Amino acid sequence: MFRINELAGGKFLFMVLLIMSMKNFPIVFLILSIIIAFGYVIFFKTNLIETFLISLLVINYGIGGLWAFMGHYFRADQTAKFIGWPAGNPFQKEIAFTNLAFGIMGILALFFRGNYLIAAVLGPSIFLFGAASVHIKEISKNKNMSPGNAGPVLYISGILVPVILISFLIIYMLNS
Repeated sequence: MFRINELAGGKFLFMVLLIMSMKNFPIVFLILSIIIAFGYVIFFKTNLIETFLISLLVINYGIGGLWAFMGHYFRADQTAKFIGWPAGNPFQKEIAFTNLAFGIMGILALFFRGNYLIAAVLGPSIFLFGAASVHIKEISKNKNMSPGNAGPVLYISGILVPVILISFLIIYMLNS
């Protein structure tokens, strides 16, 4: 693997990614997943489908889940505001632990393959599709267009990534 300071720009690139990821984390995580997967396929000649599946799982569900856990647990009021929901709801702690569990499942995909990947993809995907439906209802019913409700969290994290992961999982399982 590489070290972040060996990349073009080193610390500068790291800071740019960190700042961007604070508000646009779904976009950053998706792009990072794709770059890392292509890098592995090109330089290490790994299997395309498995590499993309694992990269998306580890970064989007793994790191993304841990990121969401930290936001909902340690910065609950700010996260609620970002989503356009009222602050102070203890339900966010439950969502935090859901994200923590799915984050750990995503990271464990580095070590486990086969049928484990079914659970690692489907569990978080079902949750994210459900969350997307709530966000869509909030848009329709309450006109909630907050960035954490109607932006990349909805269409990338809640819809696009689960669809991509389920598609890669199906192809992976058919070829296993």
